[in-house]
Amino acid sequence: MVKLRLKRSGRKQAVYRIVAIDVRFRREGRDLRKVGFYDPIKNQTYLNVPAILYFLEKGAQPTGTVQDILKKAEILK
Repeated sequence: MVKLRLKRSGRKQAVYRIVAIDVRFRREGRDLRKVGFYDPIKNQTYLNVPAILYFLEKGAQPTGTVQDILKKAEILK
């Protein structure tokens, strides 16, 4: 099963990548594809909408936080 989840990439300040990853891999493990970027401090997001929609059509499940980000960007209704 594939999930859309956050992967931390900041050392001192938390910055996250939104990735499509197999649930059997750990949070910081190998991802299938990077589909976005989220900076909670500056409140910035970058989303690769076609890639996100592709994974959602294939049955990927977003985690709670990623689901909130996608709702705020009006990708999920």
